[in-house]
Amino acid sequence: MKMSKKLLKSKKSMASKDYSGLDKNELIKVIEKLESRKKYGLIWDEEKVKEQFEKDAENAFPVLKEITSKEIIDKDASKPTNILIEGDNYHALSVLNFTHQGKIDVIYIDPPYNTGTKDWKYSNDYVDINDEFRHSKWLSFMAKRLRLAKNLLKVDSGVLICTIDDNEHAALGLLLQELFPNYEIVGVVIVHNPAGVQGKNFSYTHEIAYFVYPKNSKCIGTTARDKDLISPLRDWGGTSARKLAKTCFYPVIIKDEKILGFGEVCAEAFHPKSANVLQKDGSIYIYPIDGHGIERKWVYSRSSAEKNIDQLSVKKIDNEYVIIRRKSAFTYRTVWDDKKYYANIFGSKLLNDIVPDNFPFPKSLYAVEDCIKAVIHDKDDAVILDFFAGSGTTGHAVLELNKQDDGDRQFILCTNNENNIATDICYPRIEKIIRGYKSQKGQKVEGLGGSLKYFKTKFVKTNSNSDDFKTRITNECTEMLCLREGVFNEIKKTTNYRIFQQGDKTLAVYYSLKRDNLPALKKELEKIEGEKTLYCFTLDPIGLSRTEFAGWHGVTLEPIPQKILDVYKQIYEY
Repeated sequence: MKMSKKLLKSKKSMASKDYSGLDKNELIKVIEKLESRKKYGLIWDEEKVKEQFEKDAENAFPVLKEITSKEIIDKDASKPTNILIEGDNYHALSVLNFTHQGKIDVIYIDPPYNTGTKDWKYSNDYVDINDEFRHSKWLSFMAKRLRLAKNLLKVDSGVLICTIDDNEHAALGLLLQELFPNYEIVGVVIVHNPAGVQGKNFSYTHEIAYFVYPKNSKCIGTTARDKDLISPLRDWGGTSARKLAKTCFYPVIIKDEKILGFGEVCAEAFHPKSANVLQKDGSIYIYPIDGHGIERKWVYSRSSAEKNIDQLSVKKIDNEYVIIRRKSAFTYRTVWDDKKYYANIFGSKLLNDIVPDNFPFPKSLYAVEDCIKAVIHDKDDAVILDFFAGSGTTGHAVLELNKQDDGDRQFILCTNNENNIATDICYPRIEKIIRGYKSQKGQKVEGLGGSLKYFKTKFVKTNSNSDDFKTRITNECTEMLCLREGVFNEIKKTTNYRIFQQGDKTLAVYYSLKRDNLPALKKELEKIEGEKTLYCFTLDPIGLSRTEFAGWHGVTLEPIPQKILDVYKQIYEY
């Protein structure tokens, strides 16, 4: 049997790997995967070396366990609970794929930049500049996590922000195009190191922040101007003719030098005699006609003018009324150069004043704050995730944003504890920012308030007894269910069930296959008002029997652990 040229080429590309342990069907799958790779885009050796997280999760699934000694309780119980998860971020993202799929407004990450200076590990080994698979390892590392992270974003409005420097920004751009085909991808230059890092030919002073958001969406807001822009509403120049924008020719109605409203868009055959036309009721219709009698257009269409009426005013110039636009905000530009973005001053020095520890290259608090602010401009209850949390700058930034407008934004931070980064830097920083602290100069800094739950990832081992495994993961998934529902305060605990409550939401978890205590739980829930959800253990993969729960009014029923297992089967398919 002759082998096709395409297949032969695929086999040659596999020559550097050892596939001797694979059977025929497994070899066919490898070849199909190689054949399916597209001709434009990134191709890298993503299967070359398994990461440590893959080894840790062999025959096991991750769950969360709360470290209650690290809990921070806010005086205001109505505020959302912030989350810090200690563990490999792939495992944390796996858990979040069950608890937060499609619920995240913003993901902000500052991953390792792969500088070749041993600034990150792959499979427990630091990657240095001499590693011939250095870039492949980084791309594999990022792709695995970004695939999981994408599932968490809100479908129509979720935004990913990822910062990077020149070592991988081109590769990251292509990777983002591959993973987010229906998204706009814009790179914003942030000048964060004006002194520069000297290269052979250039001194590098900037990094790139990729903003990734759904196409045809309005996800990025505006930012305040240092000085208001004051200009006529009437357009001018080579693209200002009336015929170029028919919806922008209509009268602005004024009386006593105040804007009353807007007339309808004028028919093409209608031509006003002048820019100001006095009406019988004493009002004046103002049209976008210049001093030479040429019909122009307004900067805004009629509908936009109504939305922005607070920017408009009336002014009399040379016996003629004109409409003036005062613009105090502008669209974000793609180069950010402000002293507040300098990482040394507002990153390293700021962090050392809070937590005196030598943490390398923390971000400027204000760079992170402005990145998030650009996206959540109209969302005071946004959920922000950072799964490369590092020193906790993202959590700090979210708390600062809440302080500015009394918002209810929530952060979820994920970090490993390599070099005690979670326990000695990230958590202490967040704790001090919430509760207050004394600076290195002895000055008292007021806390911003807020709450925090601290979790660690752990594993439930699988075995040949499927029923036994389902029982064990059900007994270990309580914190995951609390996180999914956003309900953490336990109000009752029995042998067979537990009840949690937060605000007007109630969560109940029933752990036993024996249903003897269900009537007692039903009575408890009937006493409680508001939204109620019951997670109930069942071995049936289809779900709970409707007849079994007849009469449970006002309670949403969810089977466990099958929903968790369905998510994990997709993630840990190997």
